[in-house]
Amino acid sequence: MNVLTGIDLPPDSPGGSVELLRDLYGGPEPLIPADVFMLAPEDRQAPDTSGSPALLAVPGKTVSGPAFWAYVDRLGAAVRDRYPAADHDVLHLQHLAFGATAALQQVFPDRPSIALVHGTDLLFAEDHPTQAAVLRETAASADAIVVPTRAMADRLRRIAPVPSDRIVHIPWGVPDRLLADRPTGAGHRAEREAGVLRVLYAGRLTAEKATSGLIAAVASLPGVELSVAAPPAEFAALAARSDLSRVRRLGWLSREDLWRAFGGHDLLIVPSLRLEAFGLVTIEAQACGLPVAYQPVPGLTEVLGRSALPVDFGDFTALRGRIEEFLRSPERLDDLAAAGLVNSGRFPLSRTAGDLAELSRRVAR
Repeated sequence: MNVLTGIDLPPDSPGGSVELLRDLYGGPEPLIPADVFMLAPEDRQAPDTSGSPALLAVPGKTVSGPAFWAYVDRLGAAVRDRYPAADHDVLHLQHLAFGATAALQQVFPDRPSIALVHGTDLLFAEDHPTQAAVLRETAASADAIVVPTRAMADRLRRIAPVPSDRIVHIPWGVPDRLLADRPTGAGHRAEREAGVLRVLYAGRLTAEKATSGLIAAVASLPGVELSVAAPPAEFAALAARSDLSRVRRLGWLSREDLWRAFGGHDLLIVPSLRLEAFGLVTIEAQACGLPVAYQPVPGLTEVLGRSALPVDFGDFTALRGRIEEFLRSPERLDDLAAAGLVNSGRFPLSRTAGDLAELSRRVAR
């Protein structure tokens, strides 16, 4: 089974979709063998197609209007130059609403394809006409559309009238090695300091994920020591709008470093404001024994349910009450950690890869 896939982002870009791409198609023994492309960093003038992913040097990336279609033409030409034989059985279209998917459809219009829905696809399609058009075209032409949660299917159908029989529910997953052999220290909380709750936020600091006011409010709560693992530029932008002097900056951590960081905290907060496609970081935290408190938005409620604590992060009084509850009764954290460990076991990455491979074989027949 020959698969071609790609994302028009540089390899070091933060975000769950890039991590999932690495998990499924990367490494010396990928779970799904594939030809993979990404964008070369902006300071690199020539493509690097010697390894995987192949890095295509395509300037002028944009997301809307006539400039977007000119960019898609350039990206399509680079894809055609890199893969001239067109000997792939199936396309895996990542990010329904962005350039890589539009370019693959342009170059290989008759190739069987599976579209994988990510949260940013739907958010951008709701806000930008160009992305809505790309998403609708992709949804109409793909042989199957994979959603990690049923909530994402519901959201997709609000934008594109996709028949239910073409939507396939395949949850994302976390590396099996994490489920089998948690990092040293993970899941074994260091002795808690009385009256202190070590809280962690890990992820992008985009408008859909968290605001400077929210981060500052959490950090101001009595007894809270807040750490933030996020891209430095995004943290700096947030800090320019609010006083984050009480926040401990961890930077953007590698996957393994983040897993180790889970062991030094008591609670992960996930205050996403609109939706989450799946919430990989929440399942990784649970697999490491870290309790999770989350905003009950579509996607997260389905994946986490009662294994984590739903919290309205917009209700400061209620949030303060939850924090005080954990400080008074730390055994509540132990209960959440135990529930999270059980929940994380439902999502091995090997199952995700196996289901995607079987679906690929079906659509390629």
